Amino acid sequence: MSTITTNNYDNKSKNIGVLILCILIPLIIGALSGYITSSEIDSWYNTLQKPSFNPPNYLFGPVWTCLYILMGVSLFFIWKSPKTPLRTRALMVFGVQLFLNFWWSILFFSFHLLFISVIEILALLASIVYMIVLFRTIKPIAAYMNIPYLLWVSFATALTISIWVLN
Repeated sequence: MSTITTNNYDNKSKNIGVLILCILIPLIIGALSGYITSSEIDSWYNTLQKPSFNPPNYLFGPVWTCLYILMGVSLFFIWKSPKTPLRTRALMVFGVQLFLNFWWSILFFSFHLLFISVIEILALLASIVYMIVLFRTIKPIAAYMNIPYLLWVSFATALTISIWVLN
């Protein structure tokens, strides 16, 4: 009986470690991107013409933090699912969308490439949709957890296009 109890404890402990790692991955990627681009927000970004629906700057940090946590938990659910080619594809698409997420901020804020940022965020949006479709097939809750991310990036896409058009 003690072996079963020890194994259950070891599995729970391992799962908690994997969960923490899965949450840290998007949080660290987001924090790094934010750190790289933060100086441009108070300088260059403030000089741009923005649409009336542009939210205040202080809103972005908390929203992205929540979204990265949800992404991390959804990643955990997919990681813990049985190893199949579909799971492998879903994990690769997760990585692609996170890569695109990281680079959008740098293209937009650091390099001031507004049109390229529009193209990039459209690719990000498509990769999020594809990720959600794959996640839903594997573990529906993992897909549903990314709906706020999809909605926020859809809003960010409209904002990016508007800023590009206005500037």
